[in-house]
Amino acid sequence: MQQRIGFIGLGIMGKPMARNLLKAGYPVTVYTRKRETVEAFRAEGARGASSSREVAERSEVVITMVTDTPDVQQVVLGPDGILSSLQAGGTIIDMSTISPTATREMATTCQTKGIHYLDAPVSGGEGGAIAGTLSIMVGGEETVFKSCLPIFQAMGKNIIHVGPSGSGQLVKLCNQIAVAVTNMAMCEALIFAAKSGVHLEKMHQAISGGAAGSWQLTNLGPRIFQRDFAPGFMVKLQQKDLRLVLQEADRLQLALPATGLVHNLFNALESTGADNEGTQALVKVLERLAGVEVKA
Repeated sequence: MQQRIGFIGLGIMGKPMARNLLKAGYPVTVYTRKRETVEAFRAEGARGASSSREVAERSEVVITMVTDTPDVQQVVLGPDGILSSLQAGGTIIDMSTISPTATREMATTCQTKGIHYLDAPVSGGEGGAIAGTLSIMVGGEETVFKSCLPIFQAMGKNIIHVGPSGSGQLVKLCNQIAVAVTNMAMCEALIFAAKSGVHLEKMHQAISGGAAGSWQLTNLGPRIFQRDFAPGFMVKLQQKDLRLVLQEADRLQLALPATGLVHNLFNALESTGADNEGTQALVKVLERLAGVEVKA
């Protein structure tokens, strides 16, 4: 018999992830602040709940996919949170991207109550969540990871246990450094091409298959040409992740100059009210500096 799963947080990423668990045959109980979203999931075969506590009462494994560190702390530790009703022996899997330090603290608190805790942030964007091909980097006890592996396999393809509690979040921050800086490099290449008069689509085709190829170039480049700035991953969430990176770098007394620069460029973009646009909107800041538009 498959484990009873609770899923808290049904945003851009959480919705398709929860749907893939339903498709895999898991009994899923869902909760999010928007009642209409819960009702839509009821129609798809999930059970609805009115609080995190209620989700935990009905579940053996509870997955959280919410915005930021305080949100996870409230959902897990709050008076109406998961720990208030999850049975000893149960497991919490946080798939949000949050502070590694806070993650370790929550894992320790859970351990004292006989609850297992895994930090399992994801990469792959909305498309990967829909297709069930996410990369999932998991921190926590390896035996707990192995017991939850079939659950992860319903949502992702590249699933790796990366170390003890907090390691999943640290690896995700490595991912976000590479993603953000590569995004900036892609935008600079497009700006250079547009300013020099090179045919944009042909340039894109020529470099995508070589050493310059990247997920950003393949997936976000064409969207920029079409002036499509709808979010697969929002600017404000990228900024939240970059703040986590820079806080951890500060703790480590580590210089990350390129990461700091792209964070500042996103600050400039946010000042224009583009918080909810996709991260490909970074090109707009460079367009303003260059006096050119990247457009097919």
